[in-house]
Amino acid sequence: MLRTAFGTTVLLSMVAMAPPPPGALGCSGCHGPAAPPPVLTGLDPTKIVAELDAFRAGTRPATVMDRIAKGFSHDESVAIASWLAAQQ
Repeated sequence: MLRTAFGTTVLLSMVAMAPPPPGALGCSGCHGPAAPPPVLTGLDPTKIVAELDAFRAGTRPATVMDRIAKGFSHDESVAIASWLAAQQ
């Protein structure tokens, strides 16, 4: 795992160029730049994963995200969060 600032930048650039993992593009319907929910692109991926895990576990209140999050495994959530975080 790269821990330097430069290494992290390179790693995020590689993820940004990768095709989106299954499910990632669906997030932009509600979490796009003009939407009221938080914009997800560029966020810390660990925060996104933690939120998805909390929705999936039912420990974070939700209207629909609890049901959406249950459609993804933790590993799928990590892939989606990593890709979203790398987008600018």
